[in-house]
Amino acid sequence: MPDLVYLSPEWSAEAAMRLRSQLSPEQMKNLTSSMLTIYHNCPDGKDRALYYAIENGVFTEISVREEPWPEVEFVISGDYETFAKISRAELGSRAALMGGKLRLQGNMVKALSLASIVDRFNKILAEISCTY
Repeated sequence: MPDLVYLSPEWSAEAAMRLRSQLSPEQMKNLTSSMLTIYHNCPDGKDRALYYAIENGVFTEISVREEPWPEVEFVISGDYETFAKISRAELGSRAALMGGKLRLQGNMVKALSLASIVDRFNKILAEISCTY
């Protein structure tokens, strides 16, 4: 399979397929939540976001969005390159957050308790062969 372009519709379709097939509701702790990761300074100069909707531990939607952003429980924002490093498994999401490379809007205590789940699905995303 050729490399996909990071954050392209093809990449998000592959991400959705892998996350749904590789993570059971139990592994996701039957989580119901929504999250938006806003990427500032994408290579084309635009801001984009990756939207995740999770219901009872199942990813019901994963899509790349442009403004206006949907209402979500958590918003994580940062530079495109920071998210690319996380997606390549070169940087942990918790380390990026605590190091000030990412900003979180939402309940910090709940977000930290869910960090292991996010790390689990970031590892799956890191396996997608893509160009950044």
